[in-house]
Amino acid sequence: EQLVQLGRQAGVPVAEDLGSGTLVDLGAAGIPDEPTVGQSLAAGVDLVTFSGDKLLGGPQAGFVVGRPEAVARVRANPLYRALRLDKSSLLALEATLVDYVAGRWRRIPVLAMIFTPPELLAERAARLAEAITARFGARGYGARVVAVDSRVGGGAAPEVPLPSSGVALETPLAADELARRLRTGRPAVVGRVIDDRLTIDVRTLLEGDEDRILAALAGLGD
Repeated sequence: EQLVQLGRQAGVPVAEDLGSGTLVDLGAAGIPDEPTVGQSLAAGVDLVTFSGDKLLGGPQAGFVVGRPEAVARVRANPLYRALRLDKSSLLALEATLVDYVAGRWRRIPVLAMIFTPPELLAERAARLAEAITARFGARGYGARVVAVDSRVGGGAAPEVPLPSSGVALETPLAADELARRLRTGRPAVVGRVIDDRLTIDVRTLLEGDEDRILAALAGLGD
């Protein structure tokens, strides 16, 4: 608001690079200070730029929004033709924005992960740990549920931890070697080494990923 006021006094347009481009208030998910695009526009910023991926949850793209005359000047730049989005990305972006307009934004993967309740994460972690131990216990594999912190990443709220539940794998392999094998396998599984245990944060799992993790562990052999 102060920059907008200063810009009006000086007759200079104000532009803000908002970065991650969230369209919804993330305060209820434990991220209280991430500004929304709507808040910046309501403050009177002339041009706001942000990503189409990251917190917005669509394909990789860049948005330029704001006062129509300011956007028109940007659009008239010859570089726009070289940098404009291809049709497949536009279709993916449209599908993402339709979910916002229809009030279905919680099904967008990144937002679904952010807003998953801690108790549901704990239940998913317990089921996955039990499945791993039951299926691979004879091979010396086990798993236990541990508390972890999720990070949104992508430049969004880098200092804000989201309490989550993880599954720490216990195998005859060293944690770094286990991480390497799973990361380079098919399907690939990427986890974090915490306290010398490869740990999978269940907040990051999509529907069906538990079965993919079991398949990846089966592919390791003895």
